Amino acid sequence: MEEVTVAGESVPAVKSLSQTERVVDIFVAPSKTFTDILRSTSWWLPFLLMVVASAAMAFSIDRKVGFDRVTEQAVMQNPQAADQLAQLTPQQRAVRMSVATVITRDSVYASGVLLLVMAAVTALLMWVSFNFGLGAQTTFGQNLAVFLYAYLPHLFLVVIEIVLLWLGVNTENFDINFPVGTNPGYYLSDAPHWIRTGLGFLDLFGLWSLALMVLGMAIISRKSKAQAAVVVVGWWLMAVLVTAGLTAVRG
Repeated sequence: MEEVTVAGESVPAVKSLSQTERVVDIFVAPSKTFTDILRSTSWWLPFLLMVVASAAMAFSIDRKVGFDRVTEQAVMQNPQAADQLAQLTPQQRAVRMSVATVITRDSVYASGVLLLVMAAVTALLMWVSFNFGLGAQTTFGQNLAVFLYAYLPHLFLVVIEIVLLWLGVNTENFDINFPVGTNPGYYLSDAPHWIRTGLGFLDLFGLWSLALMVLGMAIISRKSKAQAAVVVVGWWLMAVLVTAGLTAVRG
């Protein structure tokens, strides 16, 4: 049987996996999925699943909450935007909110496409960091596949959100940035928005994906998990600081 080098050690290669087997294994035996990426970088199924789930979520928000209310909630959380809106005439305010609602609706419905952009940017950062920083020999396709498979735990978050929406739970105070109580920021509605934003990164499903990303990068880069964690978690912390900082600047 052929061998594959993983984290500096030679291990027997497992049989080739189908896309469906990869998706299942990411939840029960993730090492198998990531090792199979060394054979094939195909990632169409996890991406398709996220696109369908995102579209279903957007449809649910549209029907059970309404994007006009979602937009109003977002404005209320931004004191600077709220002050600017208050200075407008009623007609100007209506036009501004109408445009903002369209942008919000289109962005949520297009979140599957935005995910692919985020995946591509992350894959590029990982490729550069591991290949030039740690001397690995990964490909961009491998990095992209690792990200999209590692992102799959977010499916549970989307499903929970959809179920709660159709059950009518908390639809009156729905917050698109904190739809489900799986992170500390959800429970601190009175805290400054930049603090809530930072705490939002401590989401249970997000941390699960982060752990999978570390494992996947260790496997495709043939580096230790500790080395992979330094790079992956380091970029994650940078994202937390930058996002929270930009939120603080915007008020």
